[in-house]
Amino acid sequence: MATPPASDVTGLLLAWRAGDQGALDRLLPVVYSELRTLAHGRMRAESPGLATLQTTALINEAYVRLVDGAQVAWQNRTHFYAVCARLMRRILVDHARARRAGKRCNDGRPVALGGRHGAVPVRDEELLALHEALKQLGRADARKADVVELRYFGGLTVAETAEALGMSPETVVRDWRVARLWLRRALLGA
Repeated sequence: MATPPASDVTGLLLAWRAGDQGALDRLLPVVYSELRTLAHGRMRAESPGLATLQTTALINEAYVRLVDGAQVAWQNRTHFYAVCARLMRRILVDHARARRAGKRCNDGRPVALGGRHGAVPVRDEELLALHEALKQLGRADARKADVVELRYFGGLTVAETAEALGMSPETVVRDWRVARLWLRRALLGA
């Protein structure tokens, strides 16, 4: 399925923000394919045999949280996908926490940040360790943490990340590189 024109998505988001509840019903079919690709990329990152949350369930949970948080001041299509990426990160972290309640955390192995849509196999412990390291990075440099969240959890391209954060693609590439090094050190305890 082809990517919907950004103007269609942006128009529906602006209509929804303006109070048109029907715009949300029209928006979901337009963006569903991209949301599914985003969710599928994140679900591919789940360790084989541990993935108890299905792609459709991740999309549905993100949709429910999205509808509940309808007070977002939508800007455009990229902003919408950035918010969806953040929601999916929270859902996956919550799910990982629930699955491993009472288990030991990170064993010191690094979490790879790369691959298509940023998705590489990770265990619950690795996801939670990454989440904690990303929170620390956010306290030190919120912009770099946002770049990681959009690239790794959201699967956004450099250009999409630059658009979502209002910065140049070169800055995104630089921040992505520095943030990955920072996170690698944090995850290894160096």
